[in-house]
Amino acid sequence: TKDLFEFLKEKVRPQFDIALVGGSDYSKITEQMGGTGLNEFTYVFSENGLVARKNDEIVGTENIQNFIGEEQLQEFINFALRYMSTLTLPVKRGTFVEFRTGLINICPVGRSCSQKEREQFAEYDQVHCVREKFIQAITKQFPNLPFKYSIGGQISFDVFPKGWDKTYCLKYLDDYTTIHFFGDKTQPGGNDYEISQSARVISHTVSGPEDTLEQLKKLLSVK
Repeated sequence: TKDLFEFLKEKVRPQFDIALVGGSDYSKITEQMGGTGLNEFTYVFSENGLVARKNDEIVGTENIQNFIGEEQLQEFINFALRYMSTLTLPVKRGTFVEFRTGLINICPVGRSCSQKEREQFAEYDQVHCVREKFIQAITKQFPNLPFKYSIGGQISFDVFPKGWDKTYCLKYLDDYTTIHFFGDKTQPGGNDYEISQSARVISHTVSGPEDTLEQLKKLLSVK
């Protein structure tokens, strides 16, 4: 939100380095942050830090394709597409599997859905556990793949090699003795869980931007 960005710019940035970590790719994070919001961050870790930027320059990348190989990758994607073809949901749109640098994002409703359709699926998923059951089917089919599965946001889940969750970004922050992390999906299975449990961070569970702002003010003793 505008209030949070102003606070980061005026109160936090002059004293501290700020990092942003998200599961989406850089272009999606830029879009989510309103295009200009990334200016206040020293580090931007897209795809859980598998693409790392410092002061707007790429300082590291990793690739899931190299990690598991094309044959296994296709086998995995084919299974996911077959499984989704059997689902009947309130709506289905397009872009069901999104291959990113360091993870695969699977979206049963399709990432091209509208905001209203997104919310519709989120409500349906809360009742029917579509994503949770999908993950159970994948783990049964591929018990030996070294993958982790993380439900984040309203419509999709991420698939990535073990250790490639948000804790991956911490490798770029070795020079920092104190790291505060703010996230809303810190429950087990959420995409903030692993980093929130790391001994290297002080974790703060938030409900949204407004709550983040309030917790930051308390932390920094600012009224």
